[in-house]
Amino acid sequence: MNRVPELLPPVDMFVTTADPVLEPTIITVNTVLSLLAVDYPANKLACYVSDDGCSPLTLYSLIEASKFANLWVPFCKKYNIQVRAPFRYFSCSCESILPGDHSPGFQIEWKKMKDEYQKLEGKLEYAAQNSVPYDNSSEFVPFKNIESRNHPTIIKVILENKGGHSNELPHLVYISREKRSNFPHHYKAGAMNVLTRVSGLMTNAPYMLNVDCDMFANNPQIVLHAVCMMIGFEHESGCAFVQCPQIFYDVPKDDPFGSQMLASLETIGHGMGGIQGPCYAGTGCFHRRKIIYGLSLNNANSKGTLIEKALEEQFGNSIEFVKSASQILFGLDGKTNHPHDIPNLIEAAYQVANCGYERDTAWGNKVGWRYGSATEDVLTGMKIHARGWKSVFCMPNPPGFLGCSSQGGPVSMIQRKRWATGLLEILFSKDCPIFATLTAKLQLRQCLAYIFILTWGLLCIPDMCYSALPAYCLLTNSHFLPKVQEPASYLFVALFVIRNLYNIFVFLQFGLSIRAWWNHLRMDKITSACAQLFGVLSVILKLLGLSETVFEVTKKDQFATSESDNVDAGSFTFDESPIFIPGSTLLIVQLSALVMGLLGLQPPAQGMHGSGLGEVMCSVFVVLCFWPFVKGLFRKGKYGIPLSIMCNSTALALLFVLLSRRASMG
Repeated sequence: MNRVPELLPPVDMFVTTADPVLEPTIITVNTVLSLLAVDYPANKLACYVSDDGCSPLTLYSLIEASKFANLWVPFCKKYNIQVRAPFRYFSCSCESILPGDHSPGFQIEWKKMKDEYQKLEGKLEYAAQNSVPYDNSSEFVPFKNIESRNHPTIIKVILENKGGHSNELPHLVYISREKRSNFPHHYKAGAMNVLTRVSGLMTNAPYMLNVDCDMFANNPQIVLHAVCMMIGFEHESGCAFVQCPQIFYDVPKDDPFGSQMLASLETIGHGMGGIQGPCYAGTGCFHRRKIIYGLSLNNANSKGTLIEKALEEQFGNSIEFVKSASQILFGLDGKTNHPHDIPNLIEAAYQVANCGYERDTAWGNKVGWRYGSATEDVLTGMKIHARGWKSVFCMPNPPGFLGCSSQGGPVSMIQRKRWATGLLEILFSKDCPIFATLTAKLQLRQCLAYIFILTWGLLCIPDMCYSALPAYCLLTNSHFLPKVQEPASYLFVALFVIRNLYNIFVFLQFGLSIRAWWNHLRMDKITSACAQLFGVLSVILKLLGLSETVFEVTKKDQFATSESDNVDAGSFTFDESPIFIPGSTLLIVQLSALVMGLLGLQPPAQGMHGSGLGEVMCSVFVVLCFWPFVKGLFRKGKYGIPLSIMCNSTALALLFVLLSRRASMG
């Protein structure tokens, strides 16, 4: 048993952040601390933090966190603390997660840890408001007079496990890759590729974990769980990557924003698990480094070597990196050891983090995280599956990772717009899964599963048409449903009832409430009318060559609050973004149609009969789905629809009413 830690393979852990304002550093710090404290030999771990915002505040926060980690990590392992993100452990709402040790020694240490964490919070809060603590330090000289989107590479080794001892702290390295205005940055995918190259030089672990800055390690044994799943197959083809689901903490009761998506994770995730495996979700995922390096399934067991020129064409002209890549591709998996001279590799690390390093190489095309989509995760995972590899879904109890959910309207809509845009970019490109099935090794059923996911954004087109149809019928006194007394109406009612009863059953099956089902249903409608529609428009403009899609970083709330702490925790919020115009327009159209129908202001019916109860009920159903917008008409501040949105929506609704009435008269 004493030799078991020696047999475990090294793992490099990646944390990505891009903006210390939208993604507060206290969130990143908690994620890093939870990773440093996992139950895994420290000499087998290395944590790399990518700061795409090039913020001295982020570096300062990590340096201060490393000092706290010297106390926090031993405390967690000594008392077998299960939740190792300090904010979560010390939160008042989570007292049930505290261990049962009430000895005086534990109580003293617990109080000391809480005091030290509060000091850390105070330092970071003060630093965020005042740059004095780090402006005058030599550590932060590289940050002077630089811009977040135009700066050289900055790499700092914050923690180094010099002795290679398992009871010390893992390596901790800060990286801010070079950015220049005349070089494409490729957003998160570009940052991940830099992390891959720098870690390949410094530690070169055969396995890699990547998490977003807000997804802390909730299960201290998650690395061990994932590694055992990857080395537990007789053939490597059994598992190319292990994906943990995205689960969120402190979600308001009944999930009013539909962010948890547990039912979808269970059905789609496990469903794809029966084919080639779940898709890559961008966070909470463990990868084999050799597969990220582009190794195909046919060459998985090859022990040969490639000529140096061929390797340079693939990976770039860094001799040190080509050597490390060769070791991973053709060495013995899991037998690589961490180098003990990390500071001596800084110069080589600066070279591979250079923004021009990828020019004329295979990075982003055949090697590393793939470029060309705002959802680089799905594209990268699909390319791995297309090479014949499989993946595995990992759902331990407790969950491996927890993150903060998107609260309110603007953040949620921006995030889902990005999903819709990125997925459609893949669908309408040379990377379409249909081509991968015809020319590569993507199985037909896996292809169909990917198409189901990629076409998610397109659902807004029929959804908007069907949502507007009952209003159009009321405005023109026409119908699309049979009369209530006609037998044919029973078919439509039966289809509506059966479909929704089935969805309710699925939610109840996973321990969710009927209210949660309704919240998920109405958020689907709101997302379709707002986020997905704008995602489709973005892709259309890109295909026409009129604009390029942009990766938008979403704001992370520092920590979610429960409903008991905030009565408005589940209330929908708005801002002046045009993304809310379609939903507001649709609501005003429905209300106008209902008023005209109830007041008898409709034109004479043109056919056998005009609009009836069926059209009225459908219109009422749409209004109920957009109830957060109804409340937004009468509320103020961030919970009310801004006047600019109201004016634009009213004008569009009036145009729809006029065109509908003109069409009925024509």
